[in-house]
Amino acid sequence: MKFYFAAAEQPESHSAAFDSAQYNMKKTESDSAVQAARKGKTMQIRRAMSKDIPGILKLLVQVDMVHHNGRPDLFKGPATKYNAEELEQLMADDTAPVFVCTEGDAVLGHAFCIQKQEKNNAVLTDIKTLYIDDICVDETMRGRHIGRMLYEHVLSYARENGFYNITLNVWTCNPGAMKFYETLGLKPQKIGMEMIV
Repeated sequence: MKFYFAAAEQPESHSAAFDSAQYNMKKTESDSAVQAARKGKTMQIRRAMSKDIPGILKLLVQVDMVHHNGRPDLFKGPATKYNAEELEQLMADDTAPVFVCTEGDAVLGHAFCIQKQEKNNAVLTDIKTLYIDDICVDETMRGRHIGRMLYEHVLSYARENGFYNITLNVWTCNPGAMKFYETLGLKPQKIGMEMIV
């Protein structure tokens, strides 16, 4: 079974549409680069850097296409939620760490995180939450436990930095991701409901 570990909703303000032919050409080139990079290389998980942007953009298209295929009424495709310039800015923001799993120069997976904390709220406590905005493993790299490694890295980061919990959103049109998160021990916190009128 193939999993797309996409956690997040895609903000409309960050949508950057791709030309289909351009996407297919870049996907083929990127797939070749990933396969070539696998030979004799060791996987590592680290903070994302500028050189990772092309690989991250490829993964963001994969995430979007899972959502587009499941809910074409809501998600454009193929598209990315961030462009290269926005990714550069995000990588410089310590309150929104982006982690990548790499093998050589190839980006095999990513995890976008956002620190959240409600302060002086009349109802909510001021716990620190690490929200996983997006987690994805390259579709050609499934079965190598990369998703689990990324999640465990995020979990360690959360523990080391005094977070109370980790949260994420998952679309019901992505049952593979839901099952994956359950195997990691995540449990439903709240459920979004919908009626199309």
